[in-house]
Amino acid sequence: MAEGLSAAARTGRHAAHVTAATAAGFYPALYLLDRPVAGIYALFTPIAFGILSPLPGAGRDRAATVLRAVPAAAVLVVLGTVLAAGTWPAVAGMLAVGFALAFGAACGPRTAGAAPGLQLFYILACFPPYEPGTLPQRLVGLAVGGALLALAEAFLFPDAPEPSYRGRIADALDAAARAASGVVRGEGPDPETAGRLGAAGRELRLSRLPAGARPTGAGRTDRALAQAGAATRRLLDQLALLAAHVPAPGDTVSADLLRGIAASCTETAGALRRGDRGRRGRILPGPQLLEEMVADFLKARGGAAAGPEPAPRAVLVRRSTVLTAAVSAVTVRTAASLALGGRERLHGLPREQFWYAAEGPARLLAVRIRGNLTRRSVVFQNALRTALGLALARLVAGSLDLSHGFWVLLAVLTLGRTTAGATWSAVRSAAAGTLAGAFAAGLLIVGAGGASDVYAALLVPMMLVAFTLGPLGGPAWGQGLFTLVVATAFAQIAPVTWRLAEARLVDVLTGSAIGLLCGLLAWPAGARAEIRYAMSALLRSAAPLVRATATAVTDGSGRVAAPAPAGPSASPGDPGDPGPPSPGARLTLHRLRIAEAAYAQYRTEPAASAAETAHDWLAVLDHGSRTLVGAYWLPRTDGMPGLPPEARRWAREAAEEVVAATVRAAGFPPDGVRAGPAPLPPEVAERVPAPLLAPLTDVEVWLRALARDLEAGAAPQTPQAPQAPQTPQAPQPPDTP
Repeated sequence: MAEGLSAAARTGRHAAHVTAATAAGFYPALYLLDRPVAGIYALFTPIAFGILSPLPGAGRDRAATVLRAVPAAAVLVVLGTVLAAGTWPAVAGMLAVGFALAFGAACGPRTAGAAPGLQLFYILACFPPYEPGTLPQRLVGLAVGGALLALAEAFLFPDAPEPSYRGRIADALDAAARAASGVVRGEGPDPETAGRLGAAGRELRLSRLPAGARPTGAGRTDRALAQAGAATRRLLDQLALLAAHVPAPGDTVSADLLRGIAASCTETAGALRRGDRGRRGRILPGPQLLEEMVADFLKARGGAAAGPEPAPRAVLVRRSTVLTAAVSAVTVRTAASLALGGRERLHGLPREQFWYAAEGPARLLAVRIRGNLTRRSVVFQNALRTALGLALARLVAGSLDLSHGFWVLLAVLTLGRTTAGATWSAVRSAAAGTLAGAFAAGLLIVGAGGASDVYAALLVPMMLVAFTLGPLGGPAWGQGLFTLVVATAFAQIAPVTWRLAEARLVDVLTGSAIGLLCGLLAWPAGARAEIRYAMSALLRSAAPLVRATATAVTDGSGRVAAPAPAGPSASPGDPGDPGPPSPGARLTLHRLRIAEAAYAQYRTEPAASAAETAHDWLAVLDHGSRTLVGAYWLPRTDGMPGLPPEARRWAREAAEEVVAATVRAAGFPPDGVRAGPAPLPPEVAERVPAPLLAPLTDVEVWLRALARDLEAGAAPQTPQAPQAPQTPQAPQPPDTP
């Protein structure tokens, strides 16, 4: 109830912003200056950016987005005015503009949010009559409308600031610091702490944030924040495993590193809240970086293994879990520093994990665009579907010489959905709403006749009602009330009859039919059809990377990335600069991004309900991410000389079992996949030299974690009653160093 009231209040405030800006620009242009063309653009500019465009953020953030979008809108107005000379030039321009703006969704939430409104400016300008002499009026109306909307967003009933992702990461890191300190002091399992850490991790899911607060842009800041959030979630999961089990008494090796994790999390959280990087561009300004503590941990773990009494296997597994938590904390610290503008050198870190750190904005944007220029990208599919629909609508409206033909394109733009079923539902509701609105508009026009003062008095309250109830009530309310708004506005610009309502109805129905046709012919299933292919491709690319990583650890051959000699500034135990990303890692990372985009759209489509979810797609994404992290971090040495042949054979066979299961899972068999790599046999472990047993344990827990992801992701999901979470019998790190 409270959330519903809050949403209604936000919608009402937003409607007030748009109504105030529209009235402040439309009335003076029409009644004081007698410039109807400027009045039309002053009318539609706040509607385009305030209603049609789901701009992210609140208050001044939205105002800044509007001001940045106005120059682009002006370019589109000029282009549309020039191409309005003929139907075919206007159609060609609509195809190019429609695709470019819709494809801009790949660049981030702000570009995606402004794209529908920007489409409207080309649509308005490209329709006859061809009057290039009115271009100055159009641009003035656009500038006035944009400025008034920005002022209203910034100062009139401003919305409360939306939660930032940076702040959520900082809150989660504070919880991680307390948990790490608690694990050091703990005397027994603490399931309550484990539960709190799990809840903190769920708050970092992008689905919990408004679209504008999600770090999904192509730039370095958004990429770094997204990586920091994902690494923080892994850190919380790993600390939850440690908190849920009995600590190993006297394990000072792990205790020292856990204290370092707590200190790093506290420093990083503080820097994120302050927005600074600390001294020398580093978030952790203490005497020792966490990367160096990890190197010391590896040395201490090796020294303990060489002692007179080697640690039991359970202690080795626990230390491996602590190590994975430290690696996640290092990733969080470095990514957070990059997000805050840091230029620090990646001491002891694999560069391909932070490949974007040294790239410029143009290069990062080019990478994002090139990565989505494939027919398997849902962004590409949506852009092509939108462009074809708008171009066809422009051709039909121009060929049939429909009155107010831009309403045809507006219907295609507002009613199109990513699936044919959702489009049909929207079209059906919109048709009913438009019919009712046209009938009401016809009655209004017949009753008021040419009394423009009546329409002038009704426009403001009608806009306030339409812009409030339309977003809350759905397509039927939105189209019906908007029909009344446009009829009331156009009745003030020129004499109208009841046939204006008829034209509105015909145009909306024509646009609805075109949008539905495109939805049926172009990827009608939306992401529901694409997500299976994307997840399968991700698994197929991850399989050889698992084999290469295991081989790199045990043999030192077939390394995932060829190392360069460690520089003089490298930390102890630094694996060196791994050089450029390997083709296998690049391919897996690319397919992971495509799969993430498909999953993000899939969760927004109506058919993606819990009961209809065929597989646990998040587990598949986790498998791809875990594979990459293992490939980055596990090959810390040039092999394991002295490793017994039977141990090397076990590692190879266990990896091949996971690889084979990954290939099987890519087909998503109806009965699921069983992936259980055999544990390291005790008799084999006894013959492994003590210094080599710990890194071999790292490989073992990594392979077991990958197997669990496969079993969860490939298993068909069936609705069932929720069950209480079960505590695992031993710490099973969800990620590896």
